[in-house]
Amino acid sequence: MARPGHAWSRPSLEEDDEEVEDPLDAMISRTGCAAQHRELQECMAAWQDWRHCQAQVRAFGECMARRQRAQEPHQASGSHQANPSPAGD
Repeated sequence: MARPGHAWSRPSLEEDDEEVEDPLDAMISRTGCAAQHRELQECMAAWQDWRHCQAQVRAFGECMARRQRAQEPHQASGSHQANPSPAGD
């Protein structure tokens, strides 16, 4: 018999739930690469084979890489303070 807390269920994906944005779509929208992602999804829906969608895969990957490079200076400046080096080095 299931213990309390283990008998949860996922919310149903009914038509009324369409107002709720998918967390993955929300995350991709914040990257600024939503258009490239949408084109990749459309290609995949049409071909059902990622090998036919290499231009879209590259475009999405390049967009995400640009975003990653833009974030790196911000991450690097904060990481030095979070991990101070020991005084005994």
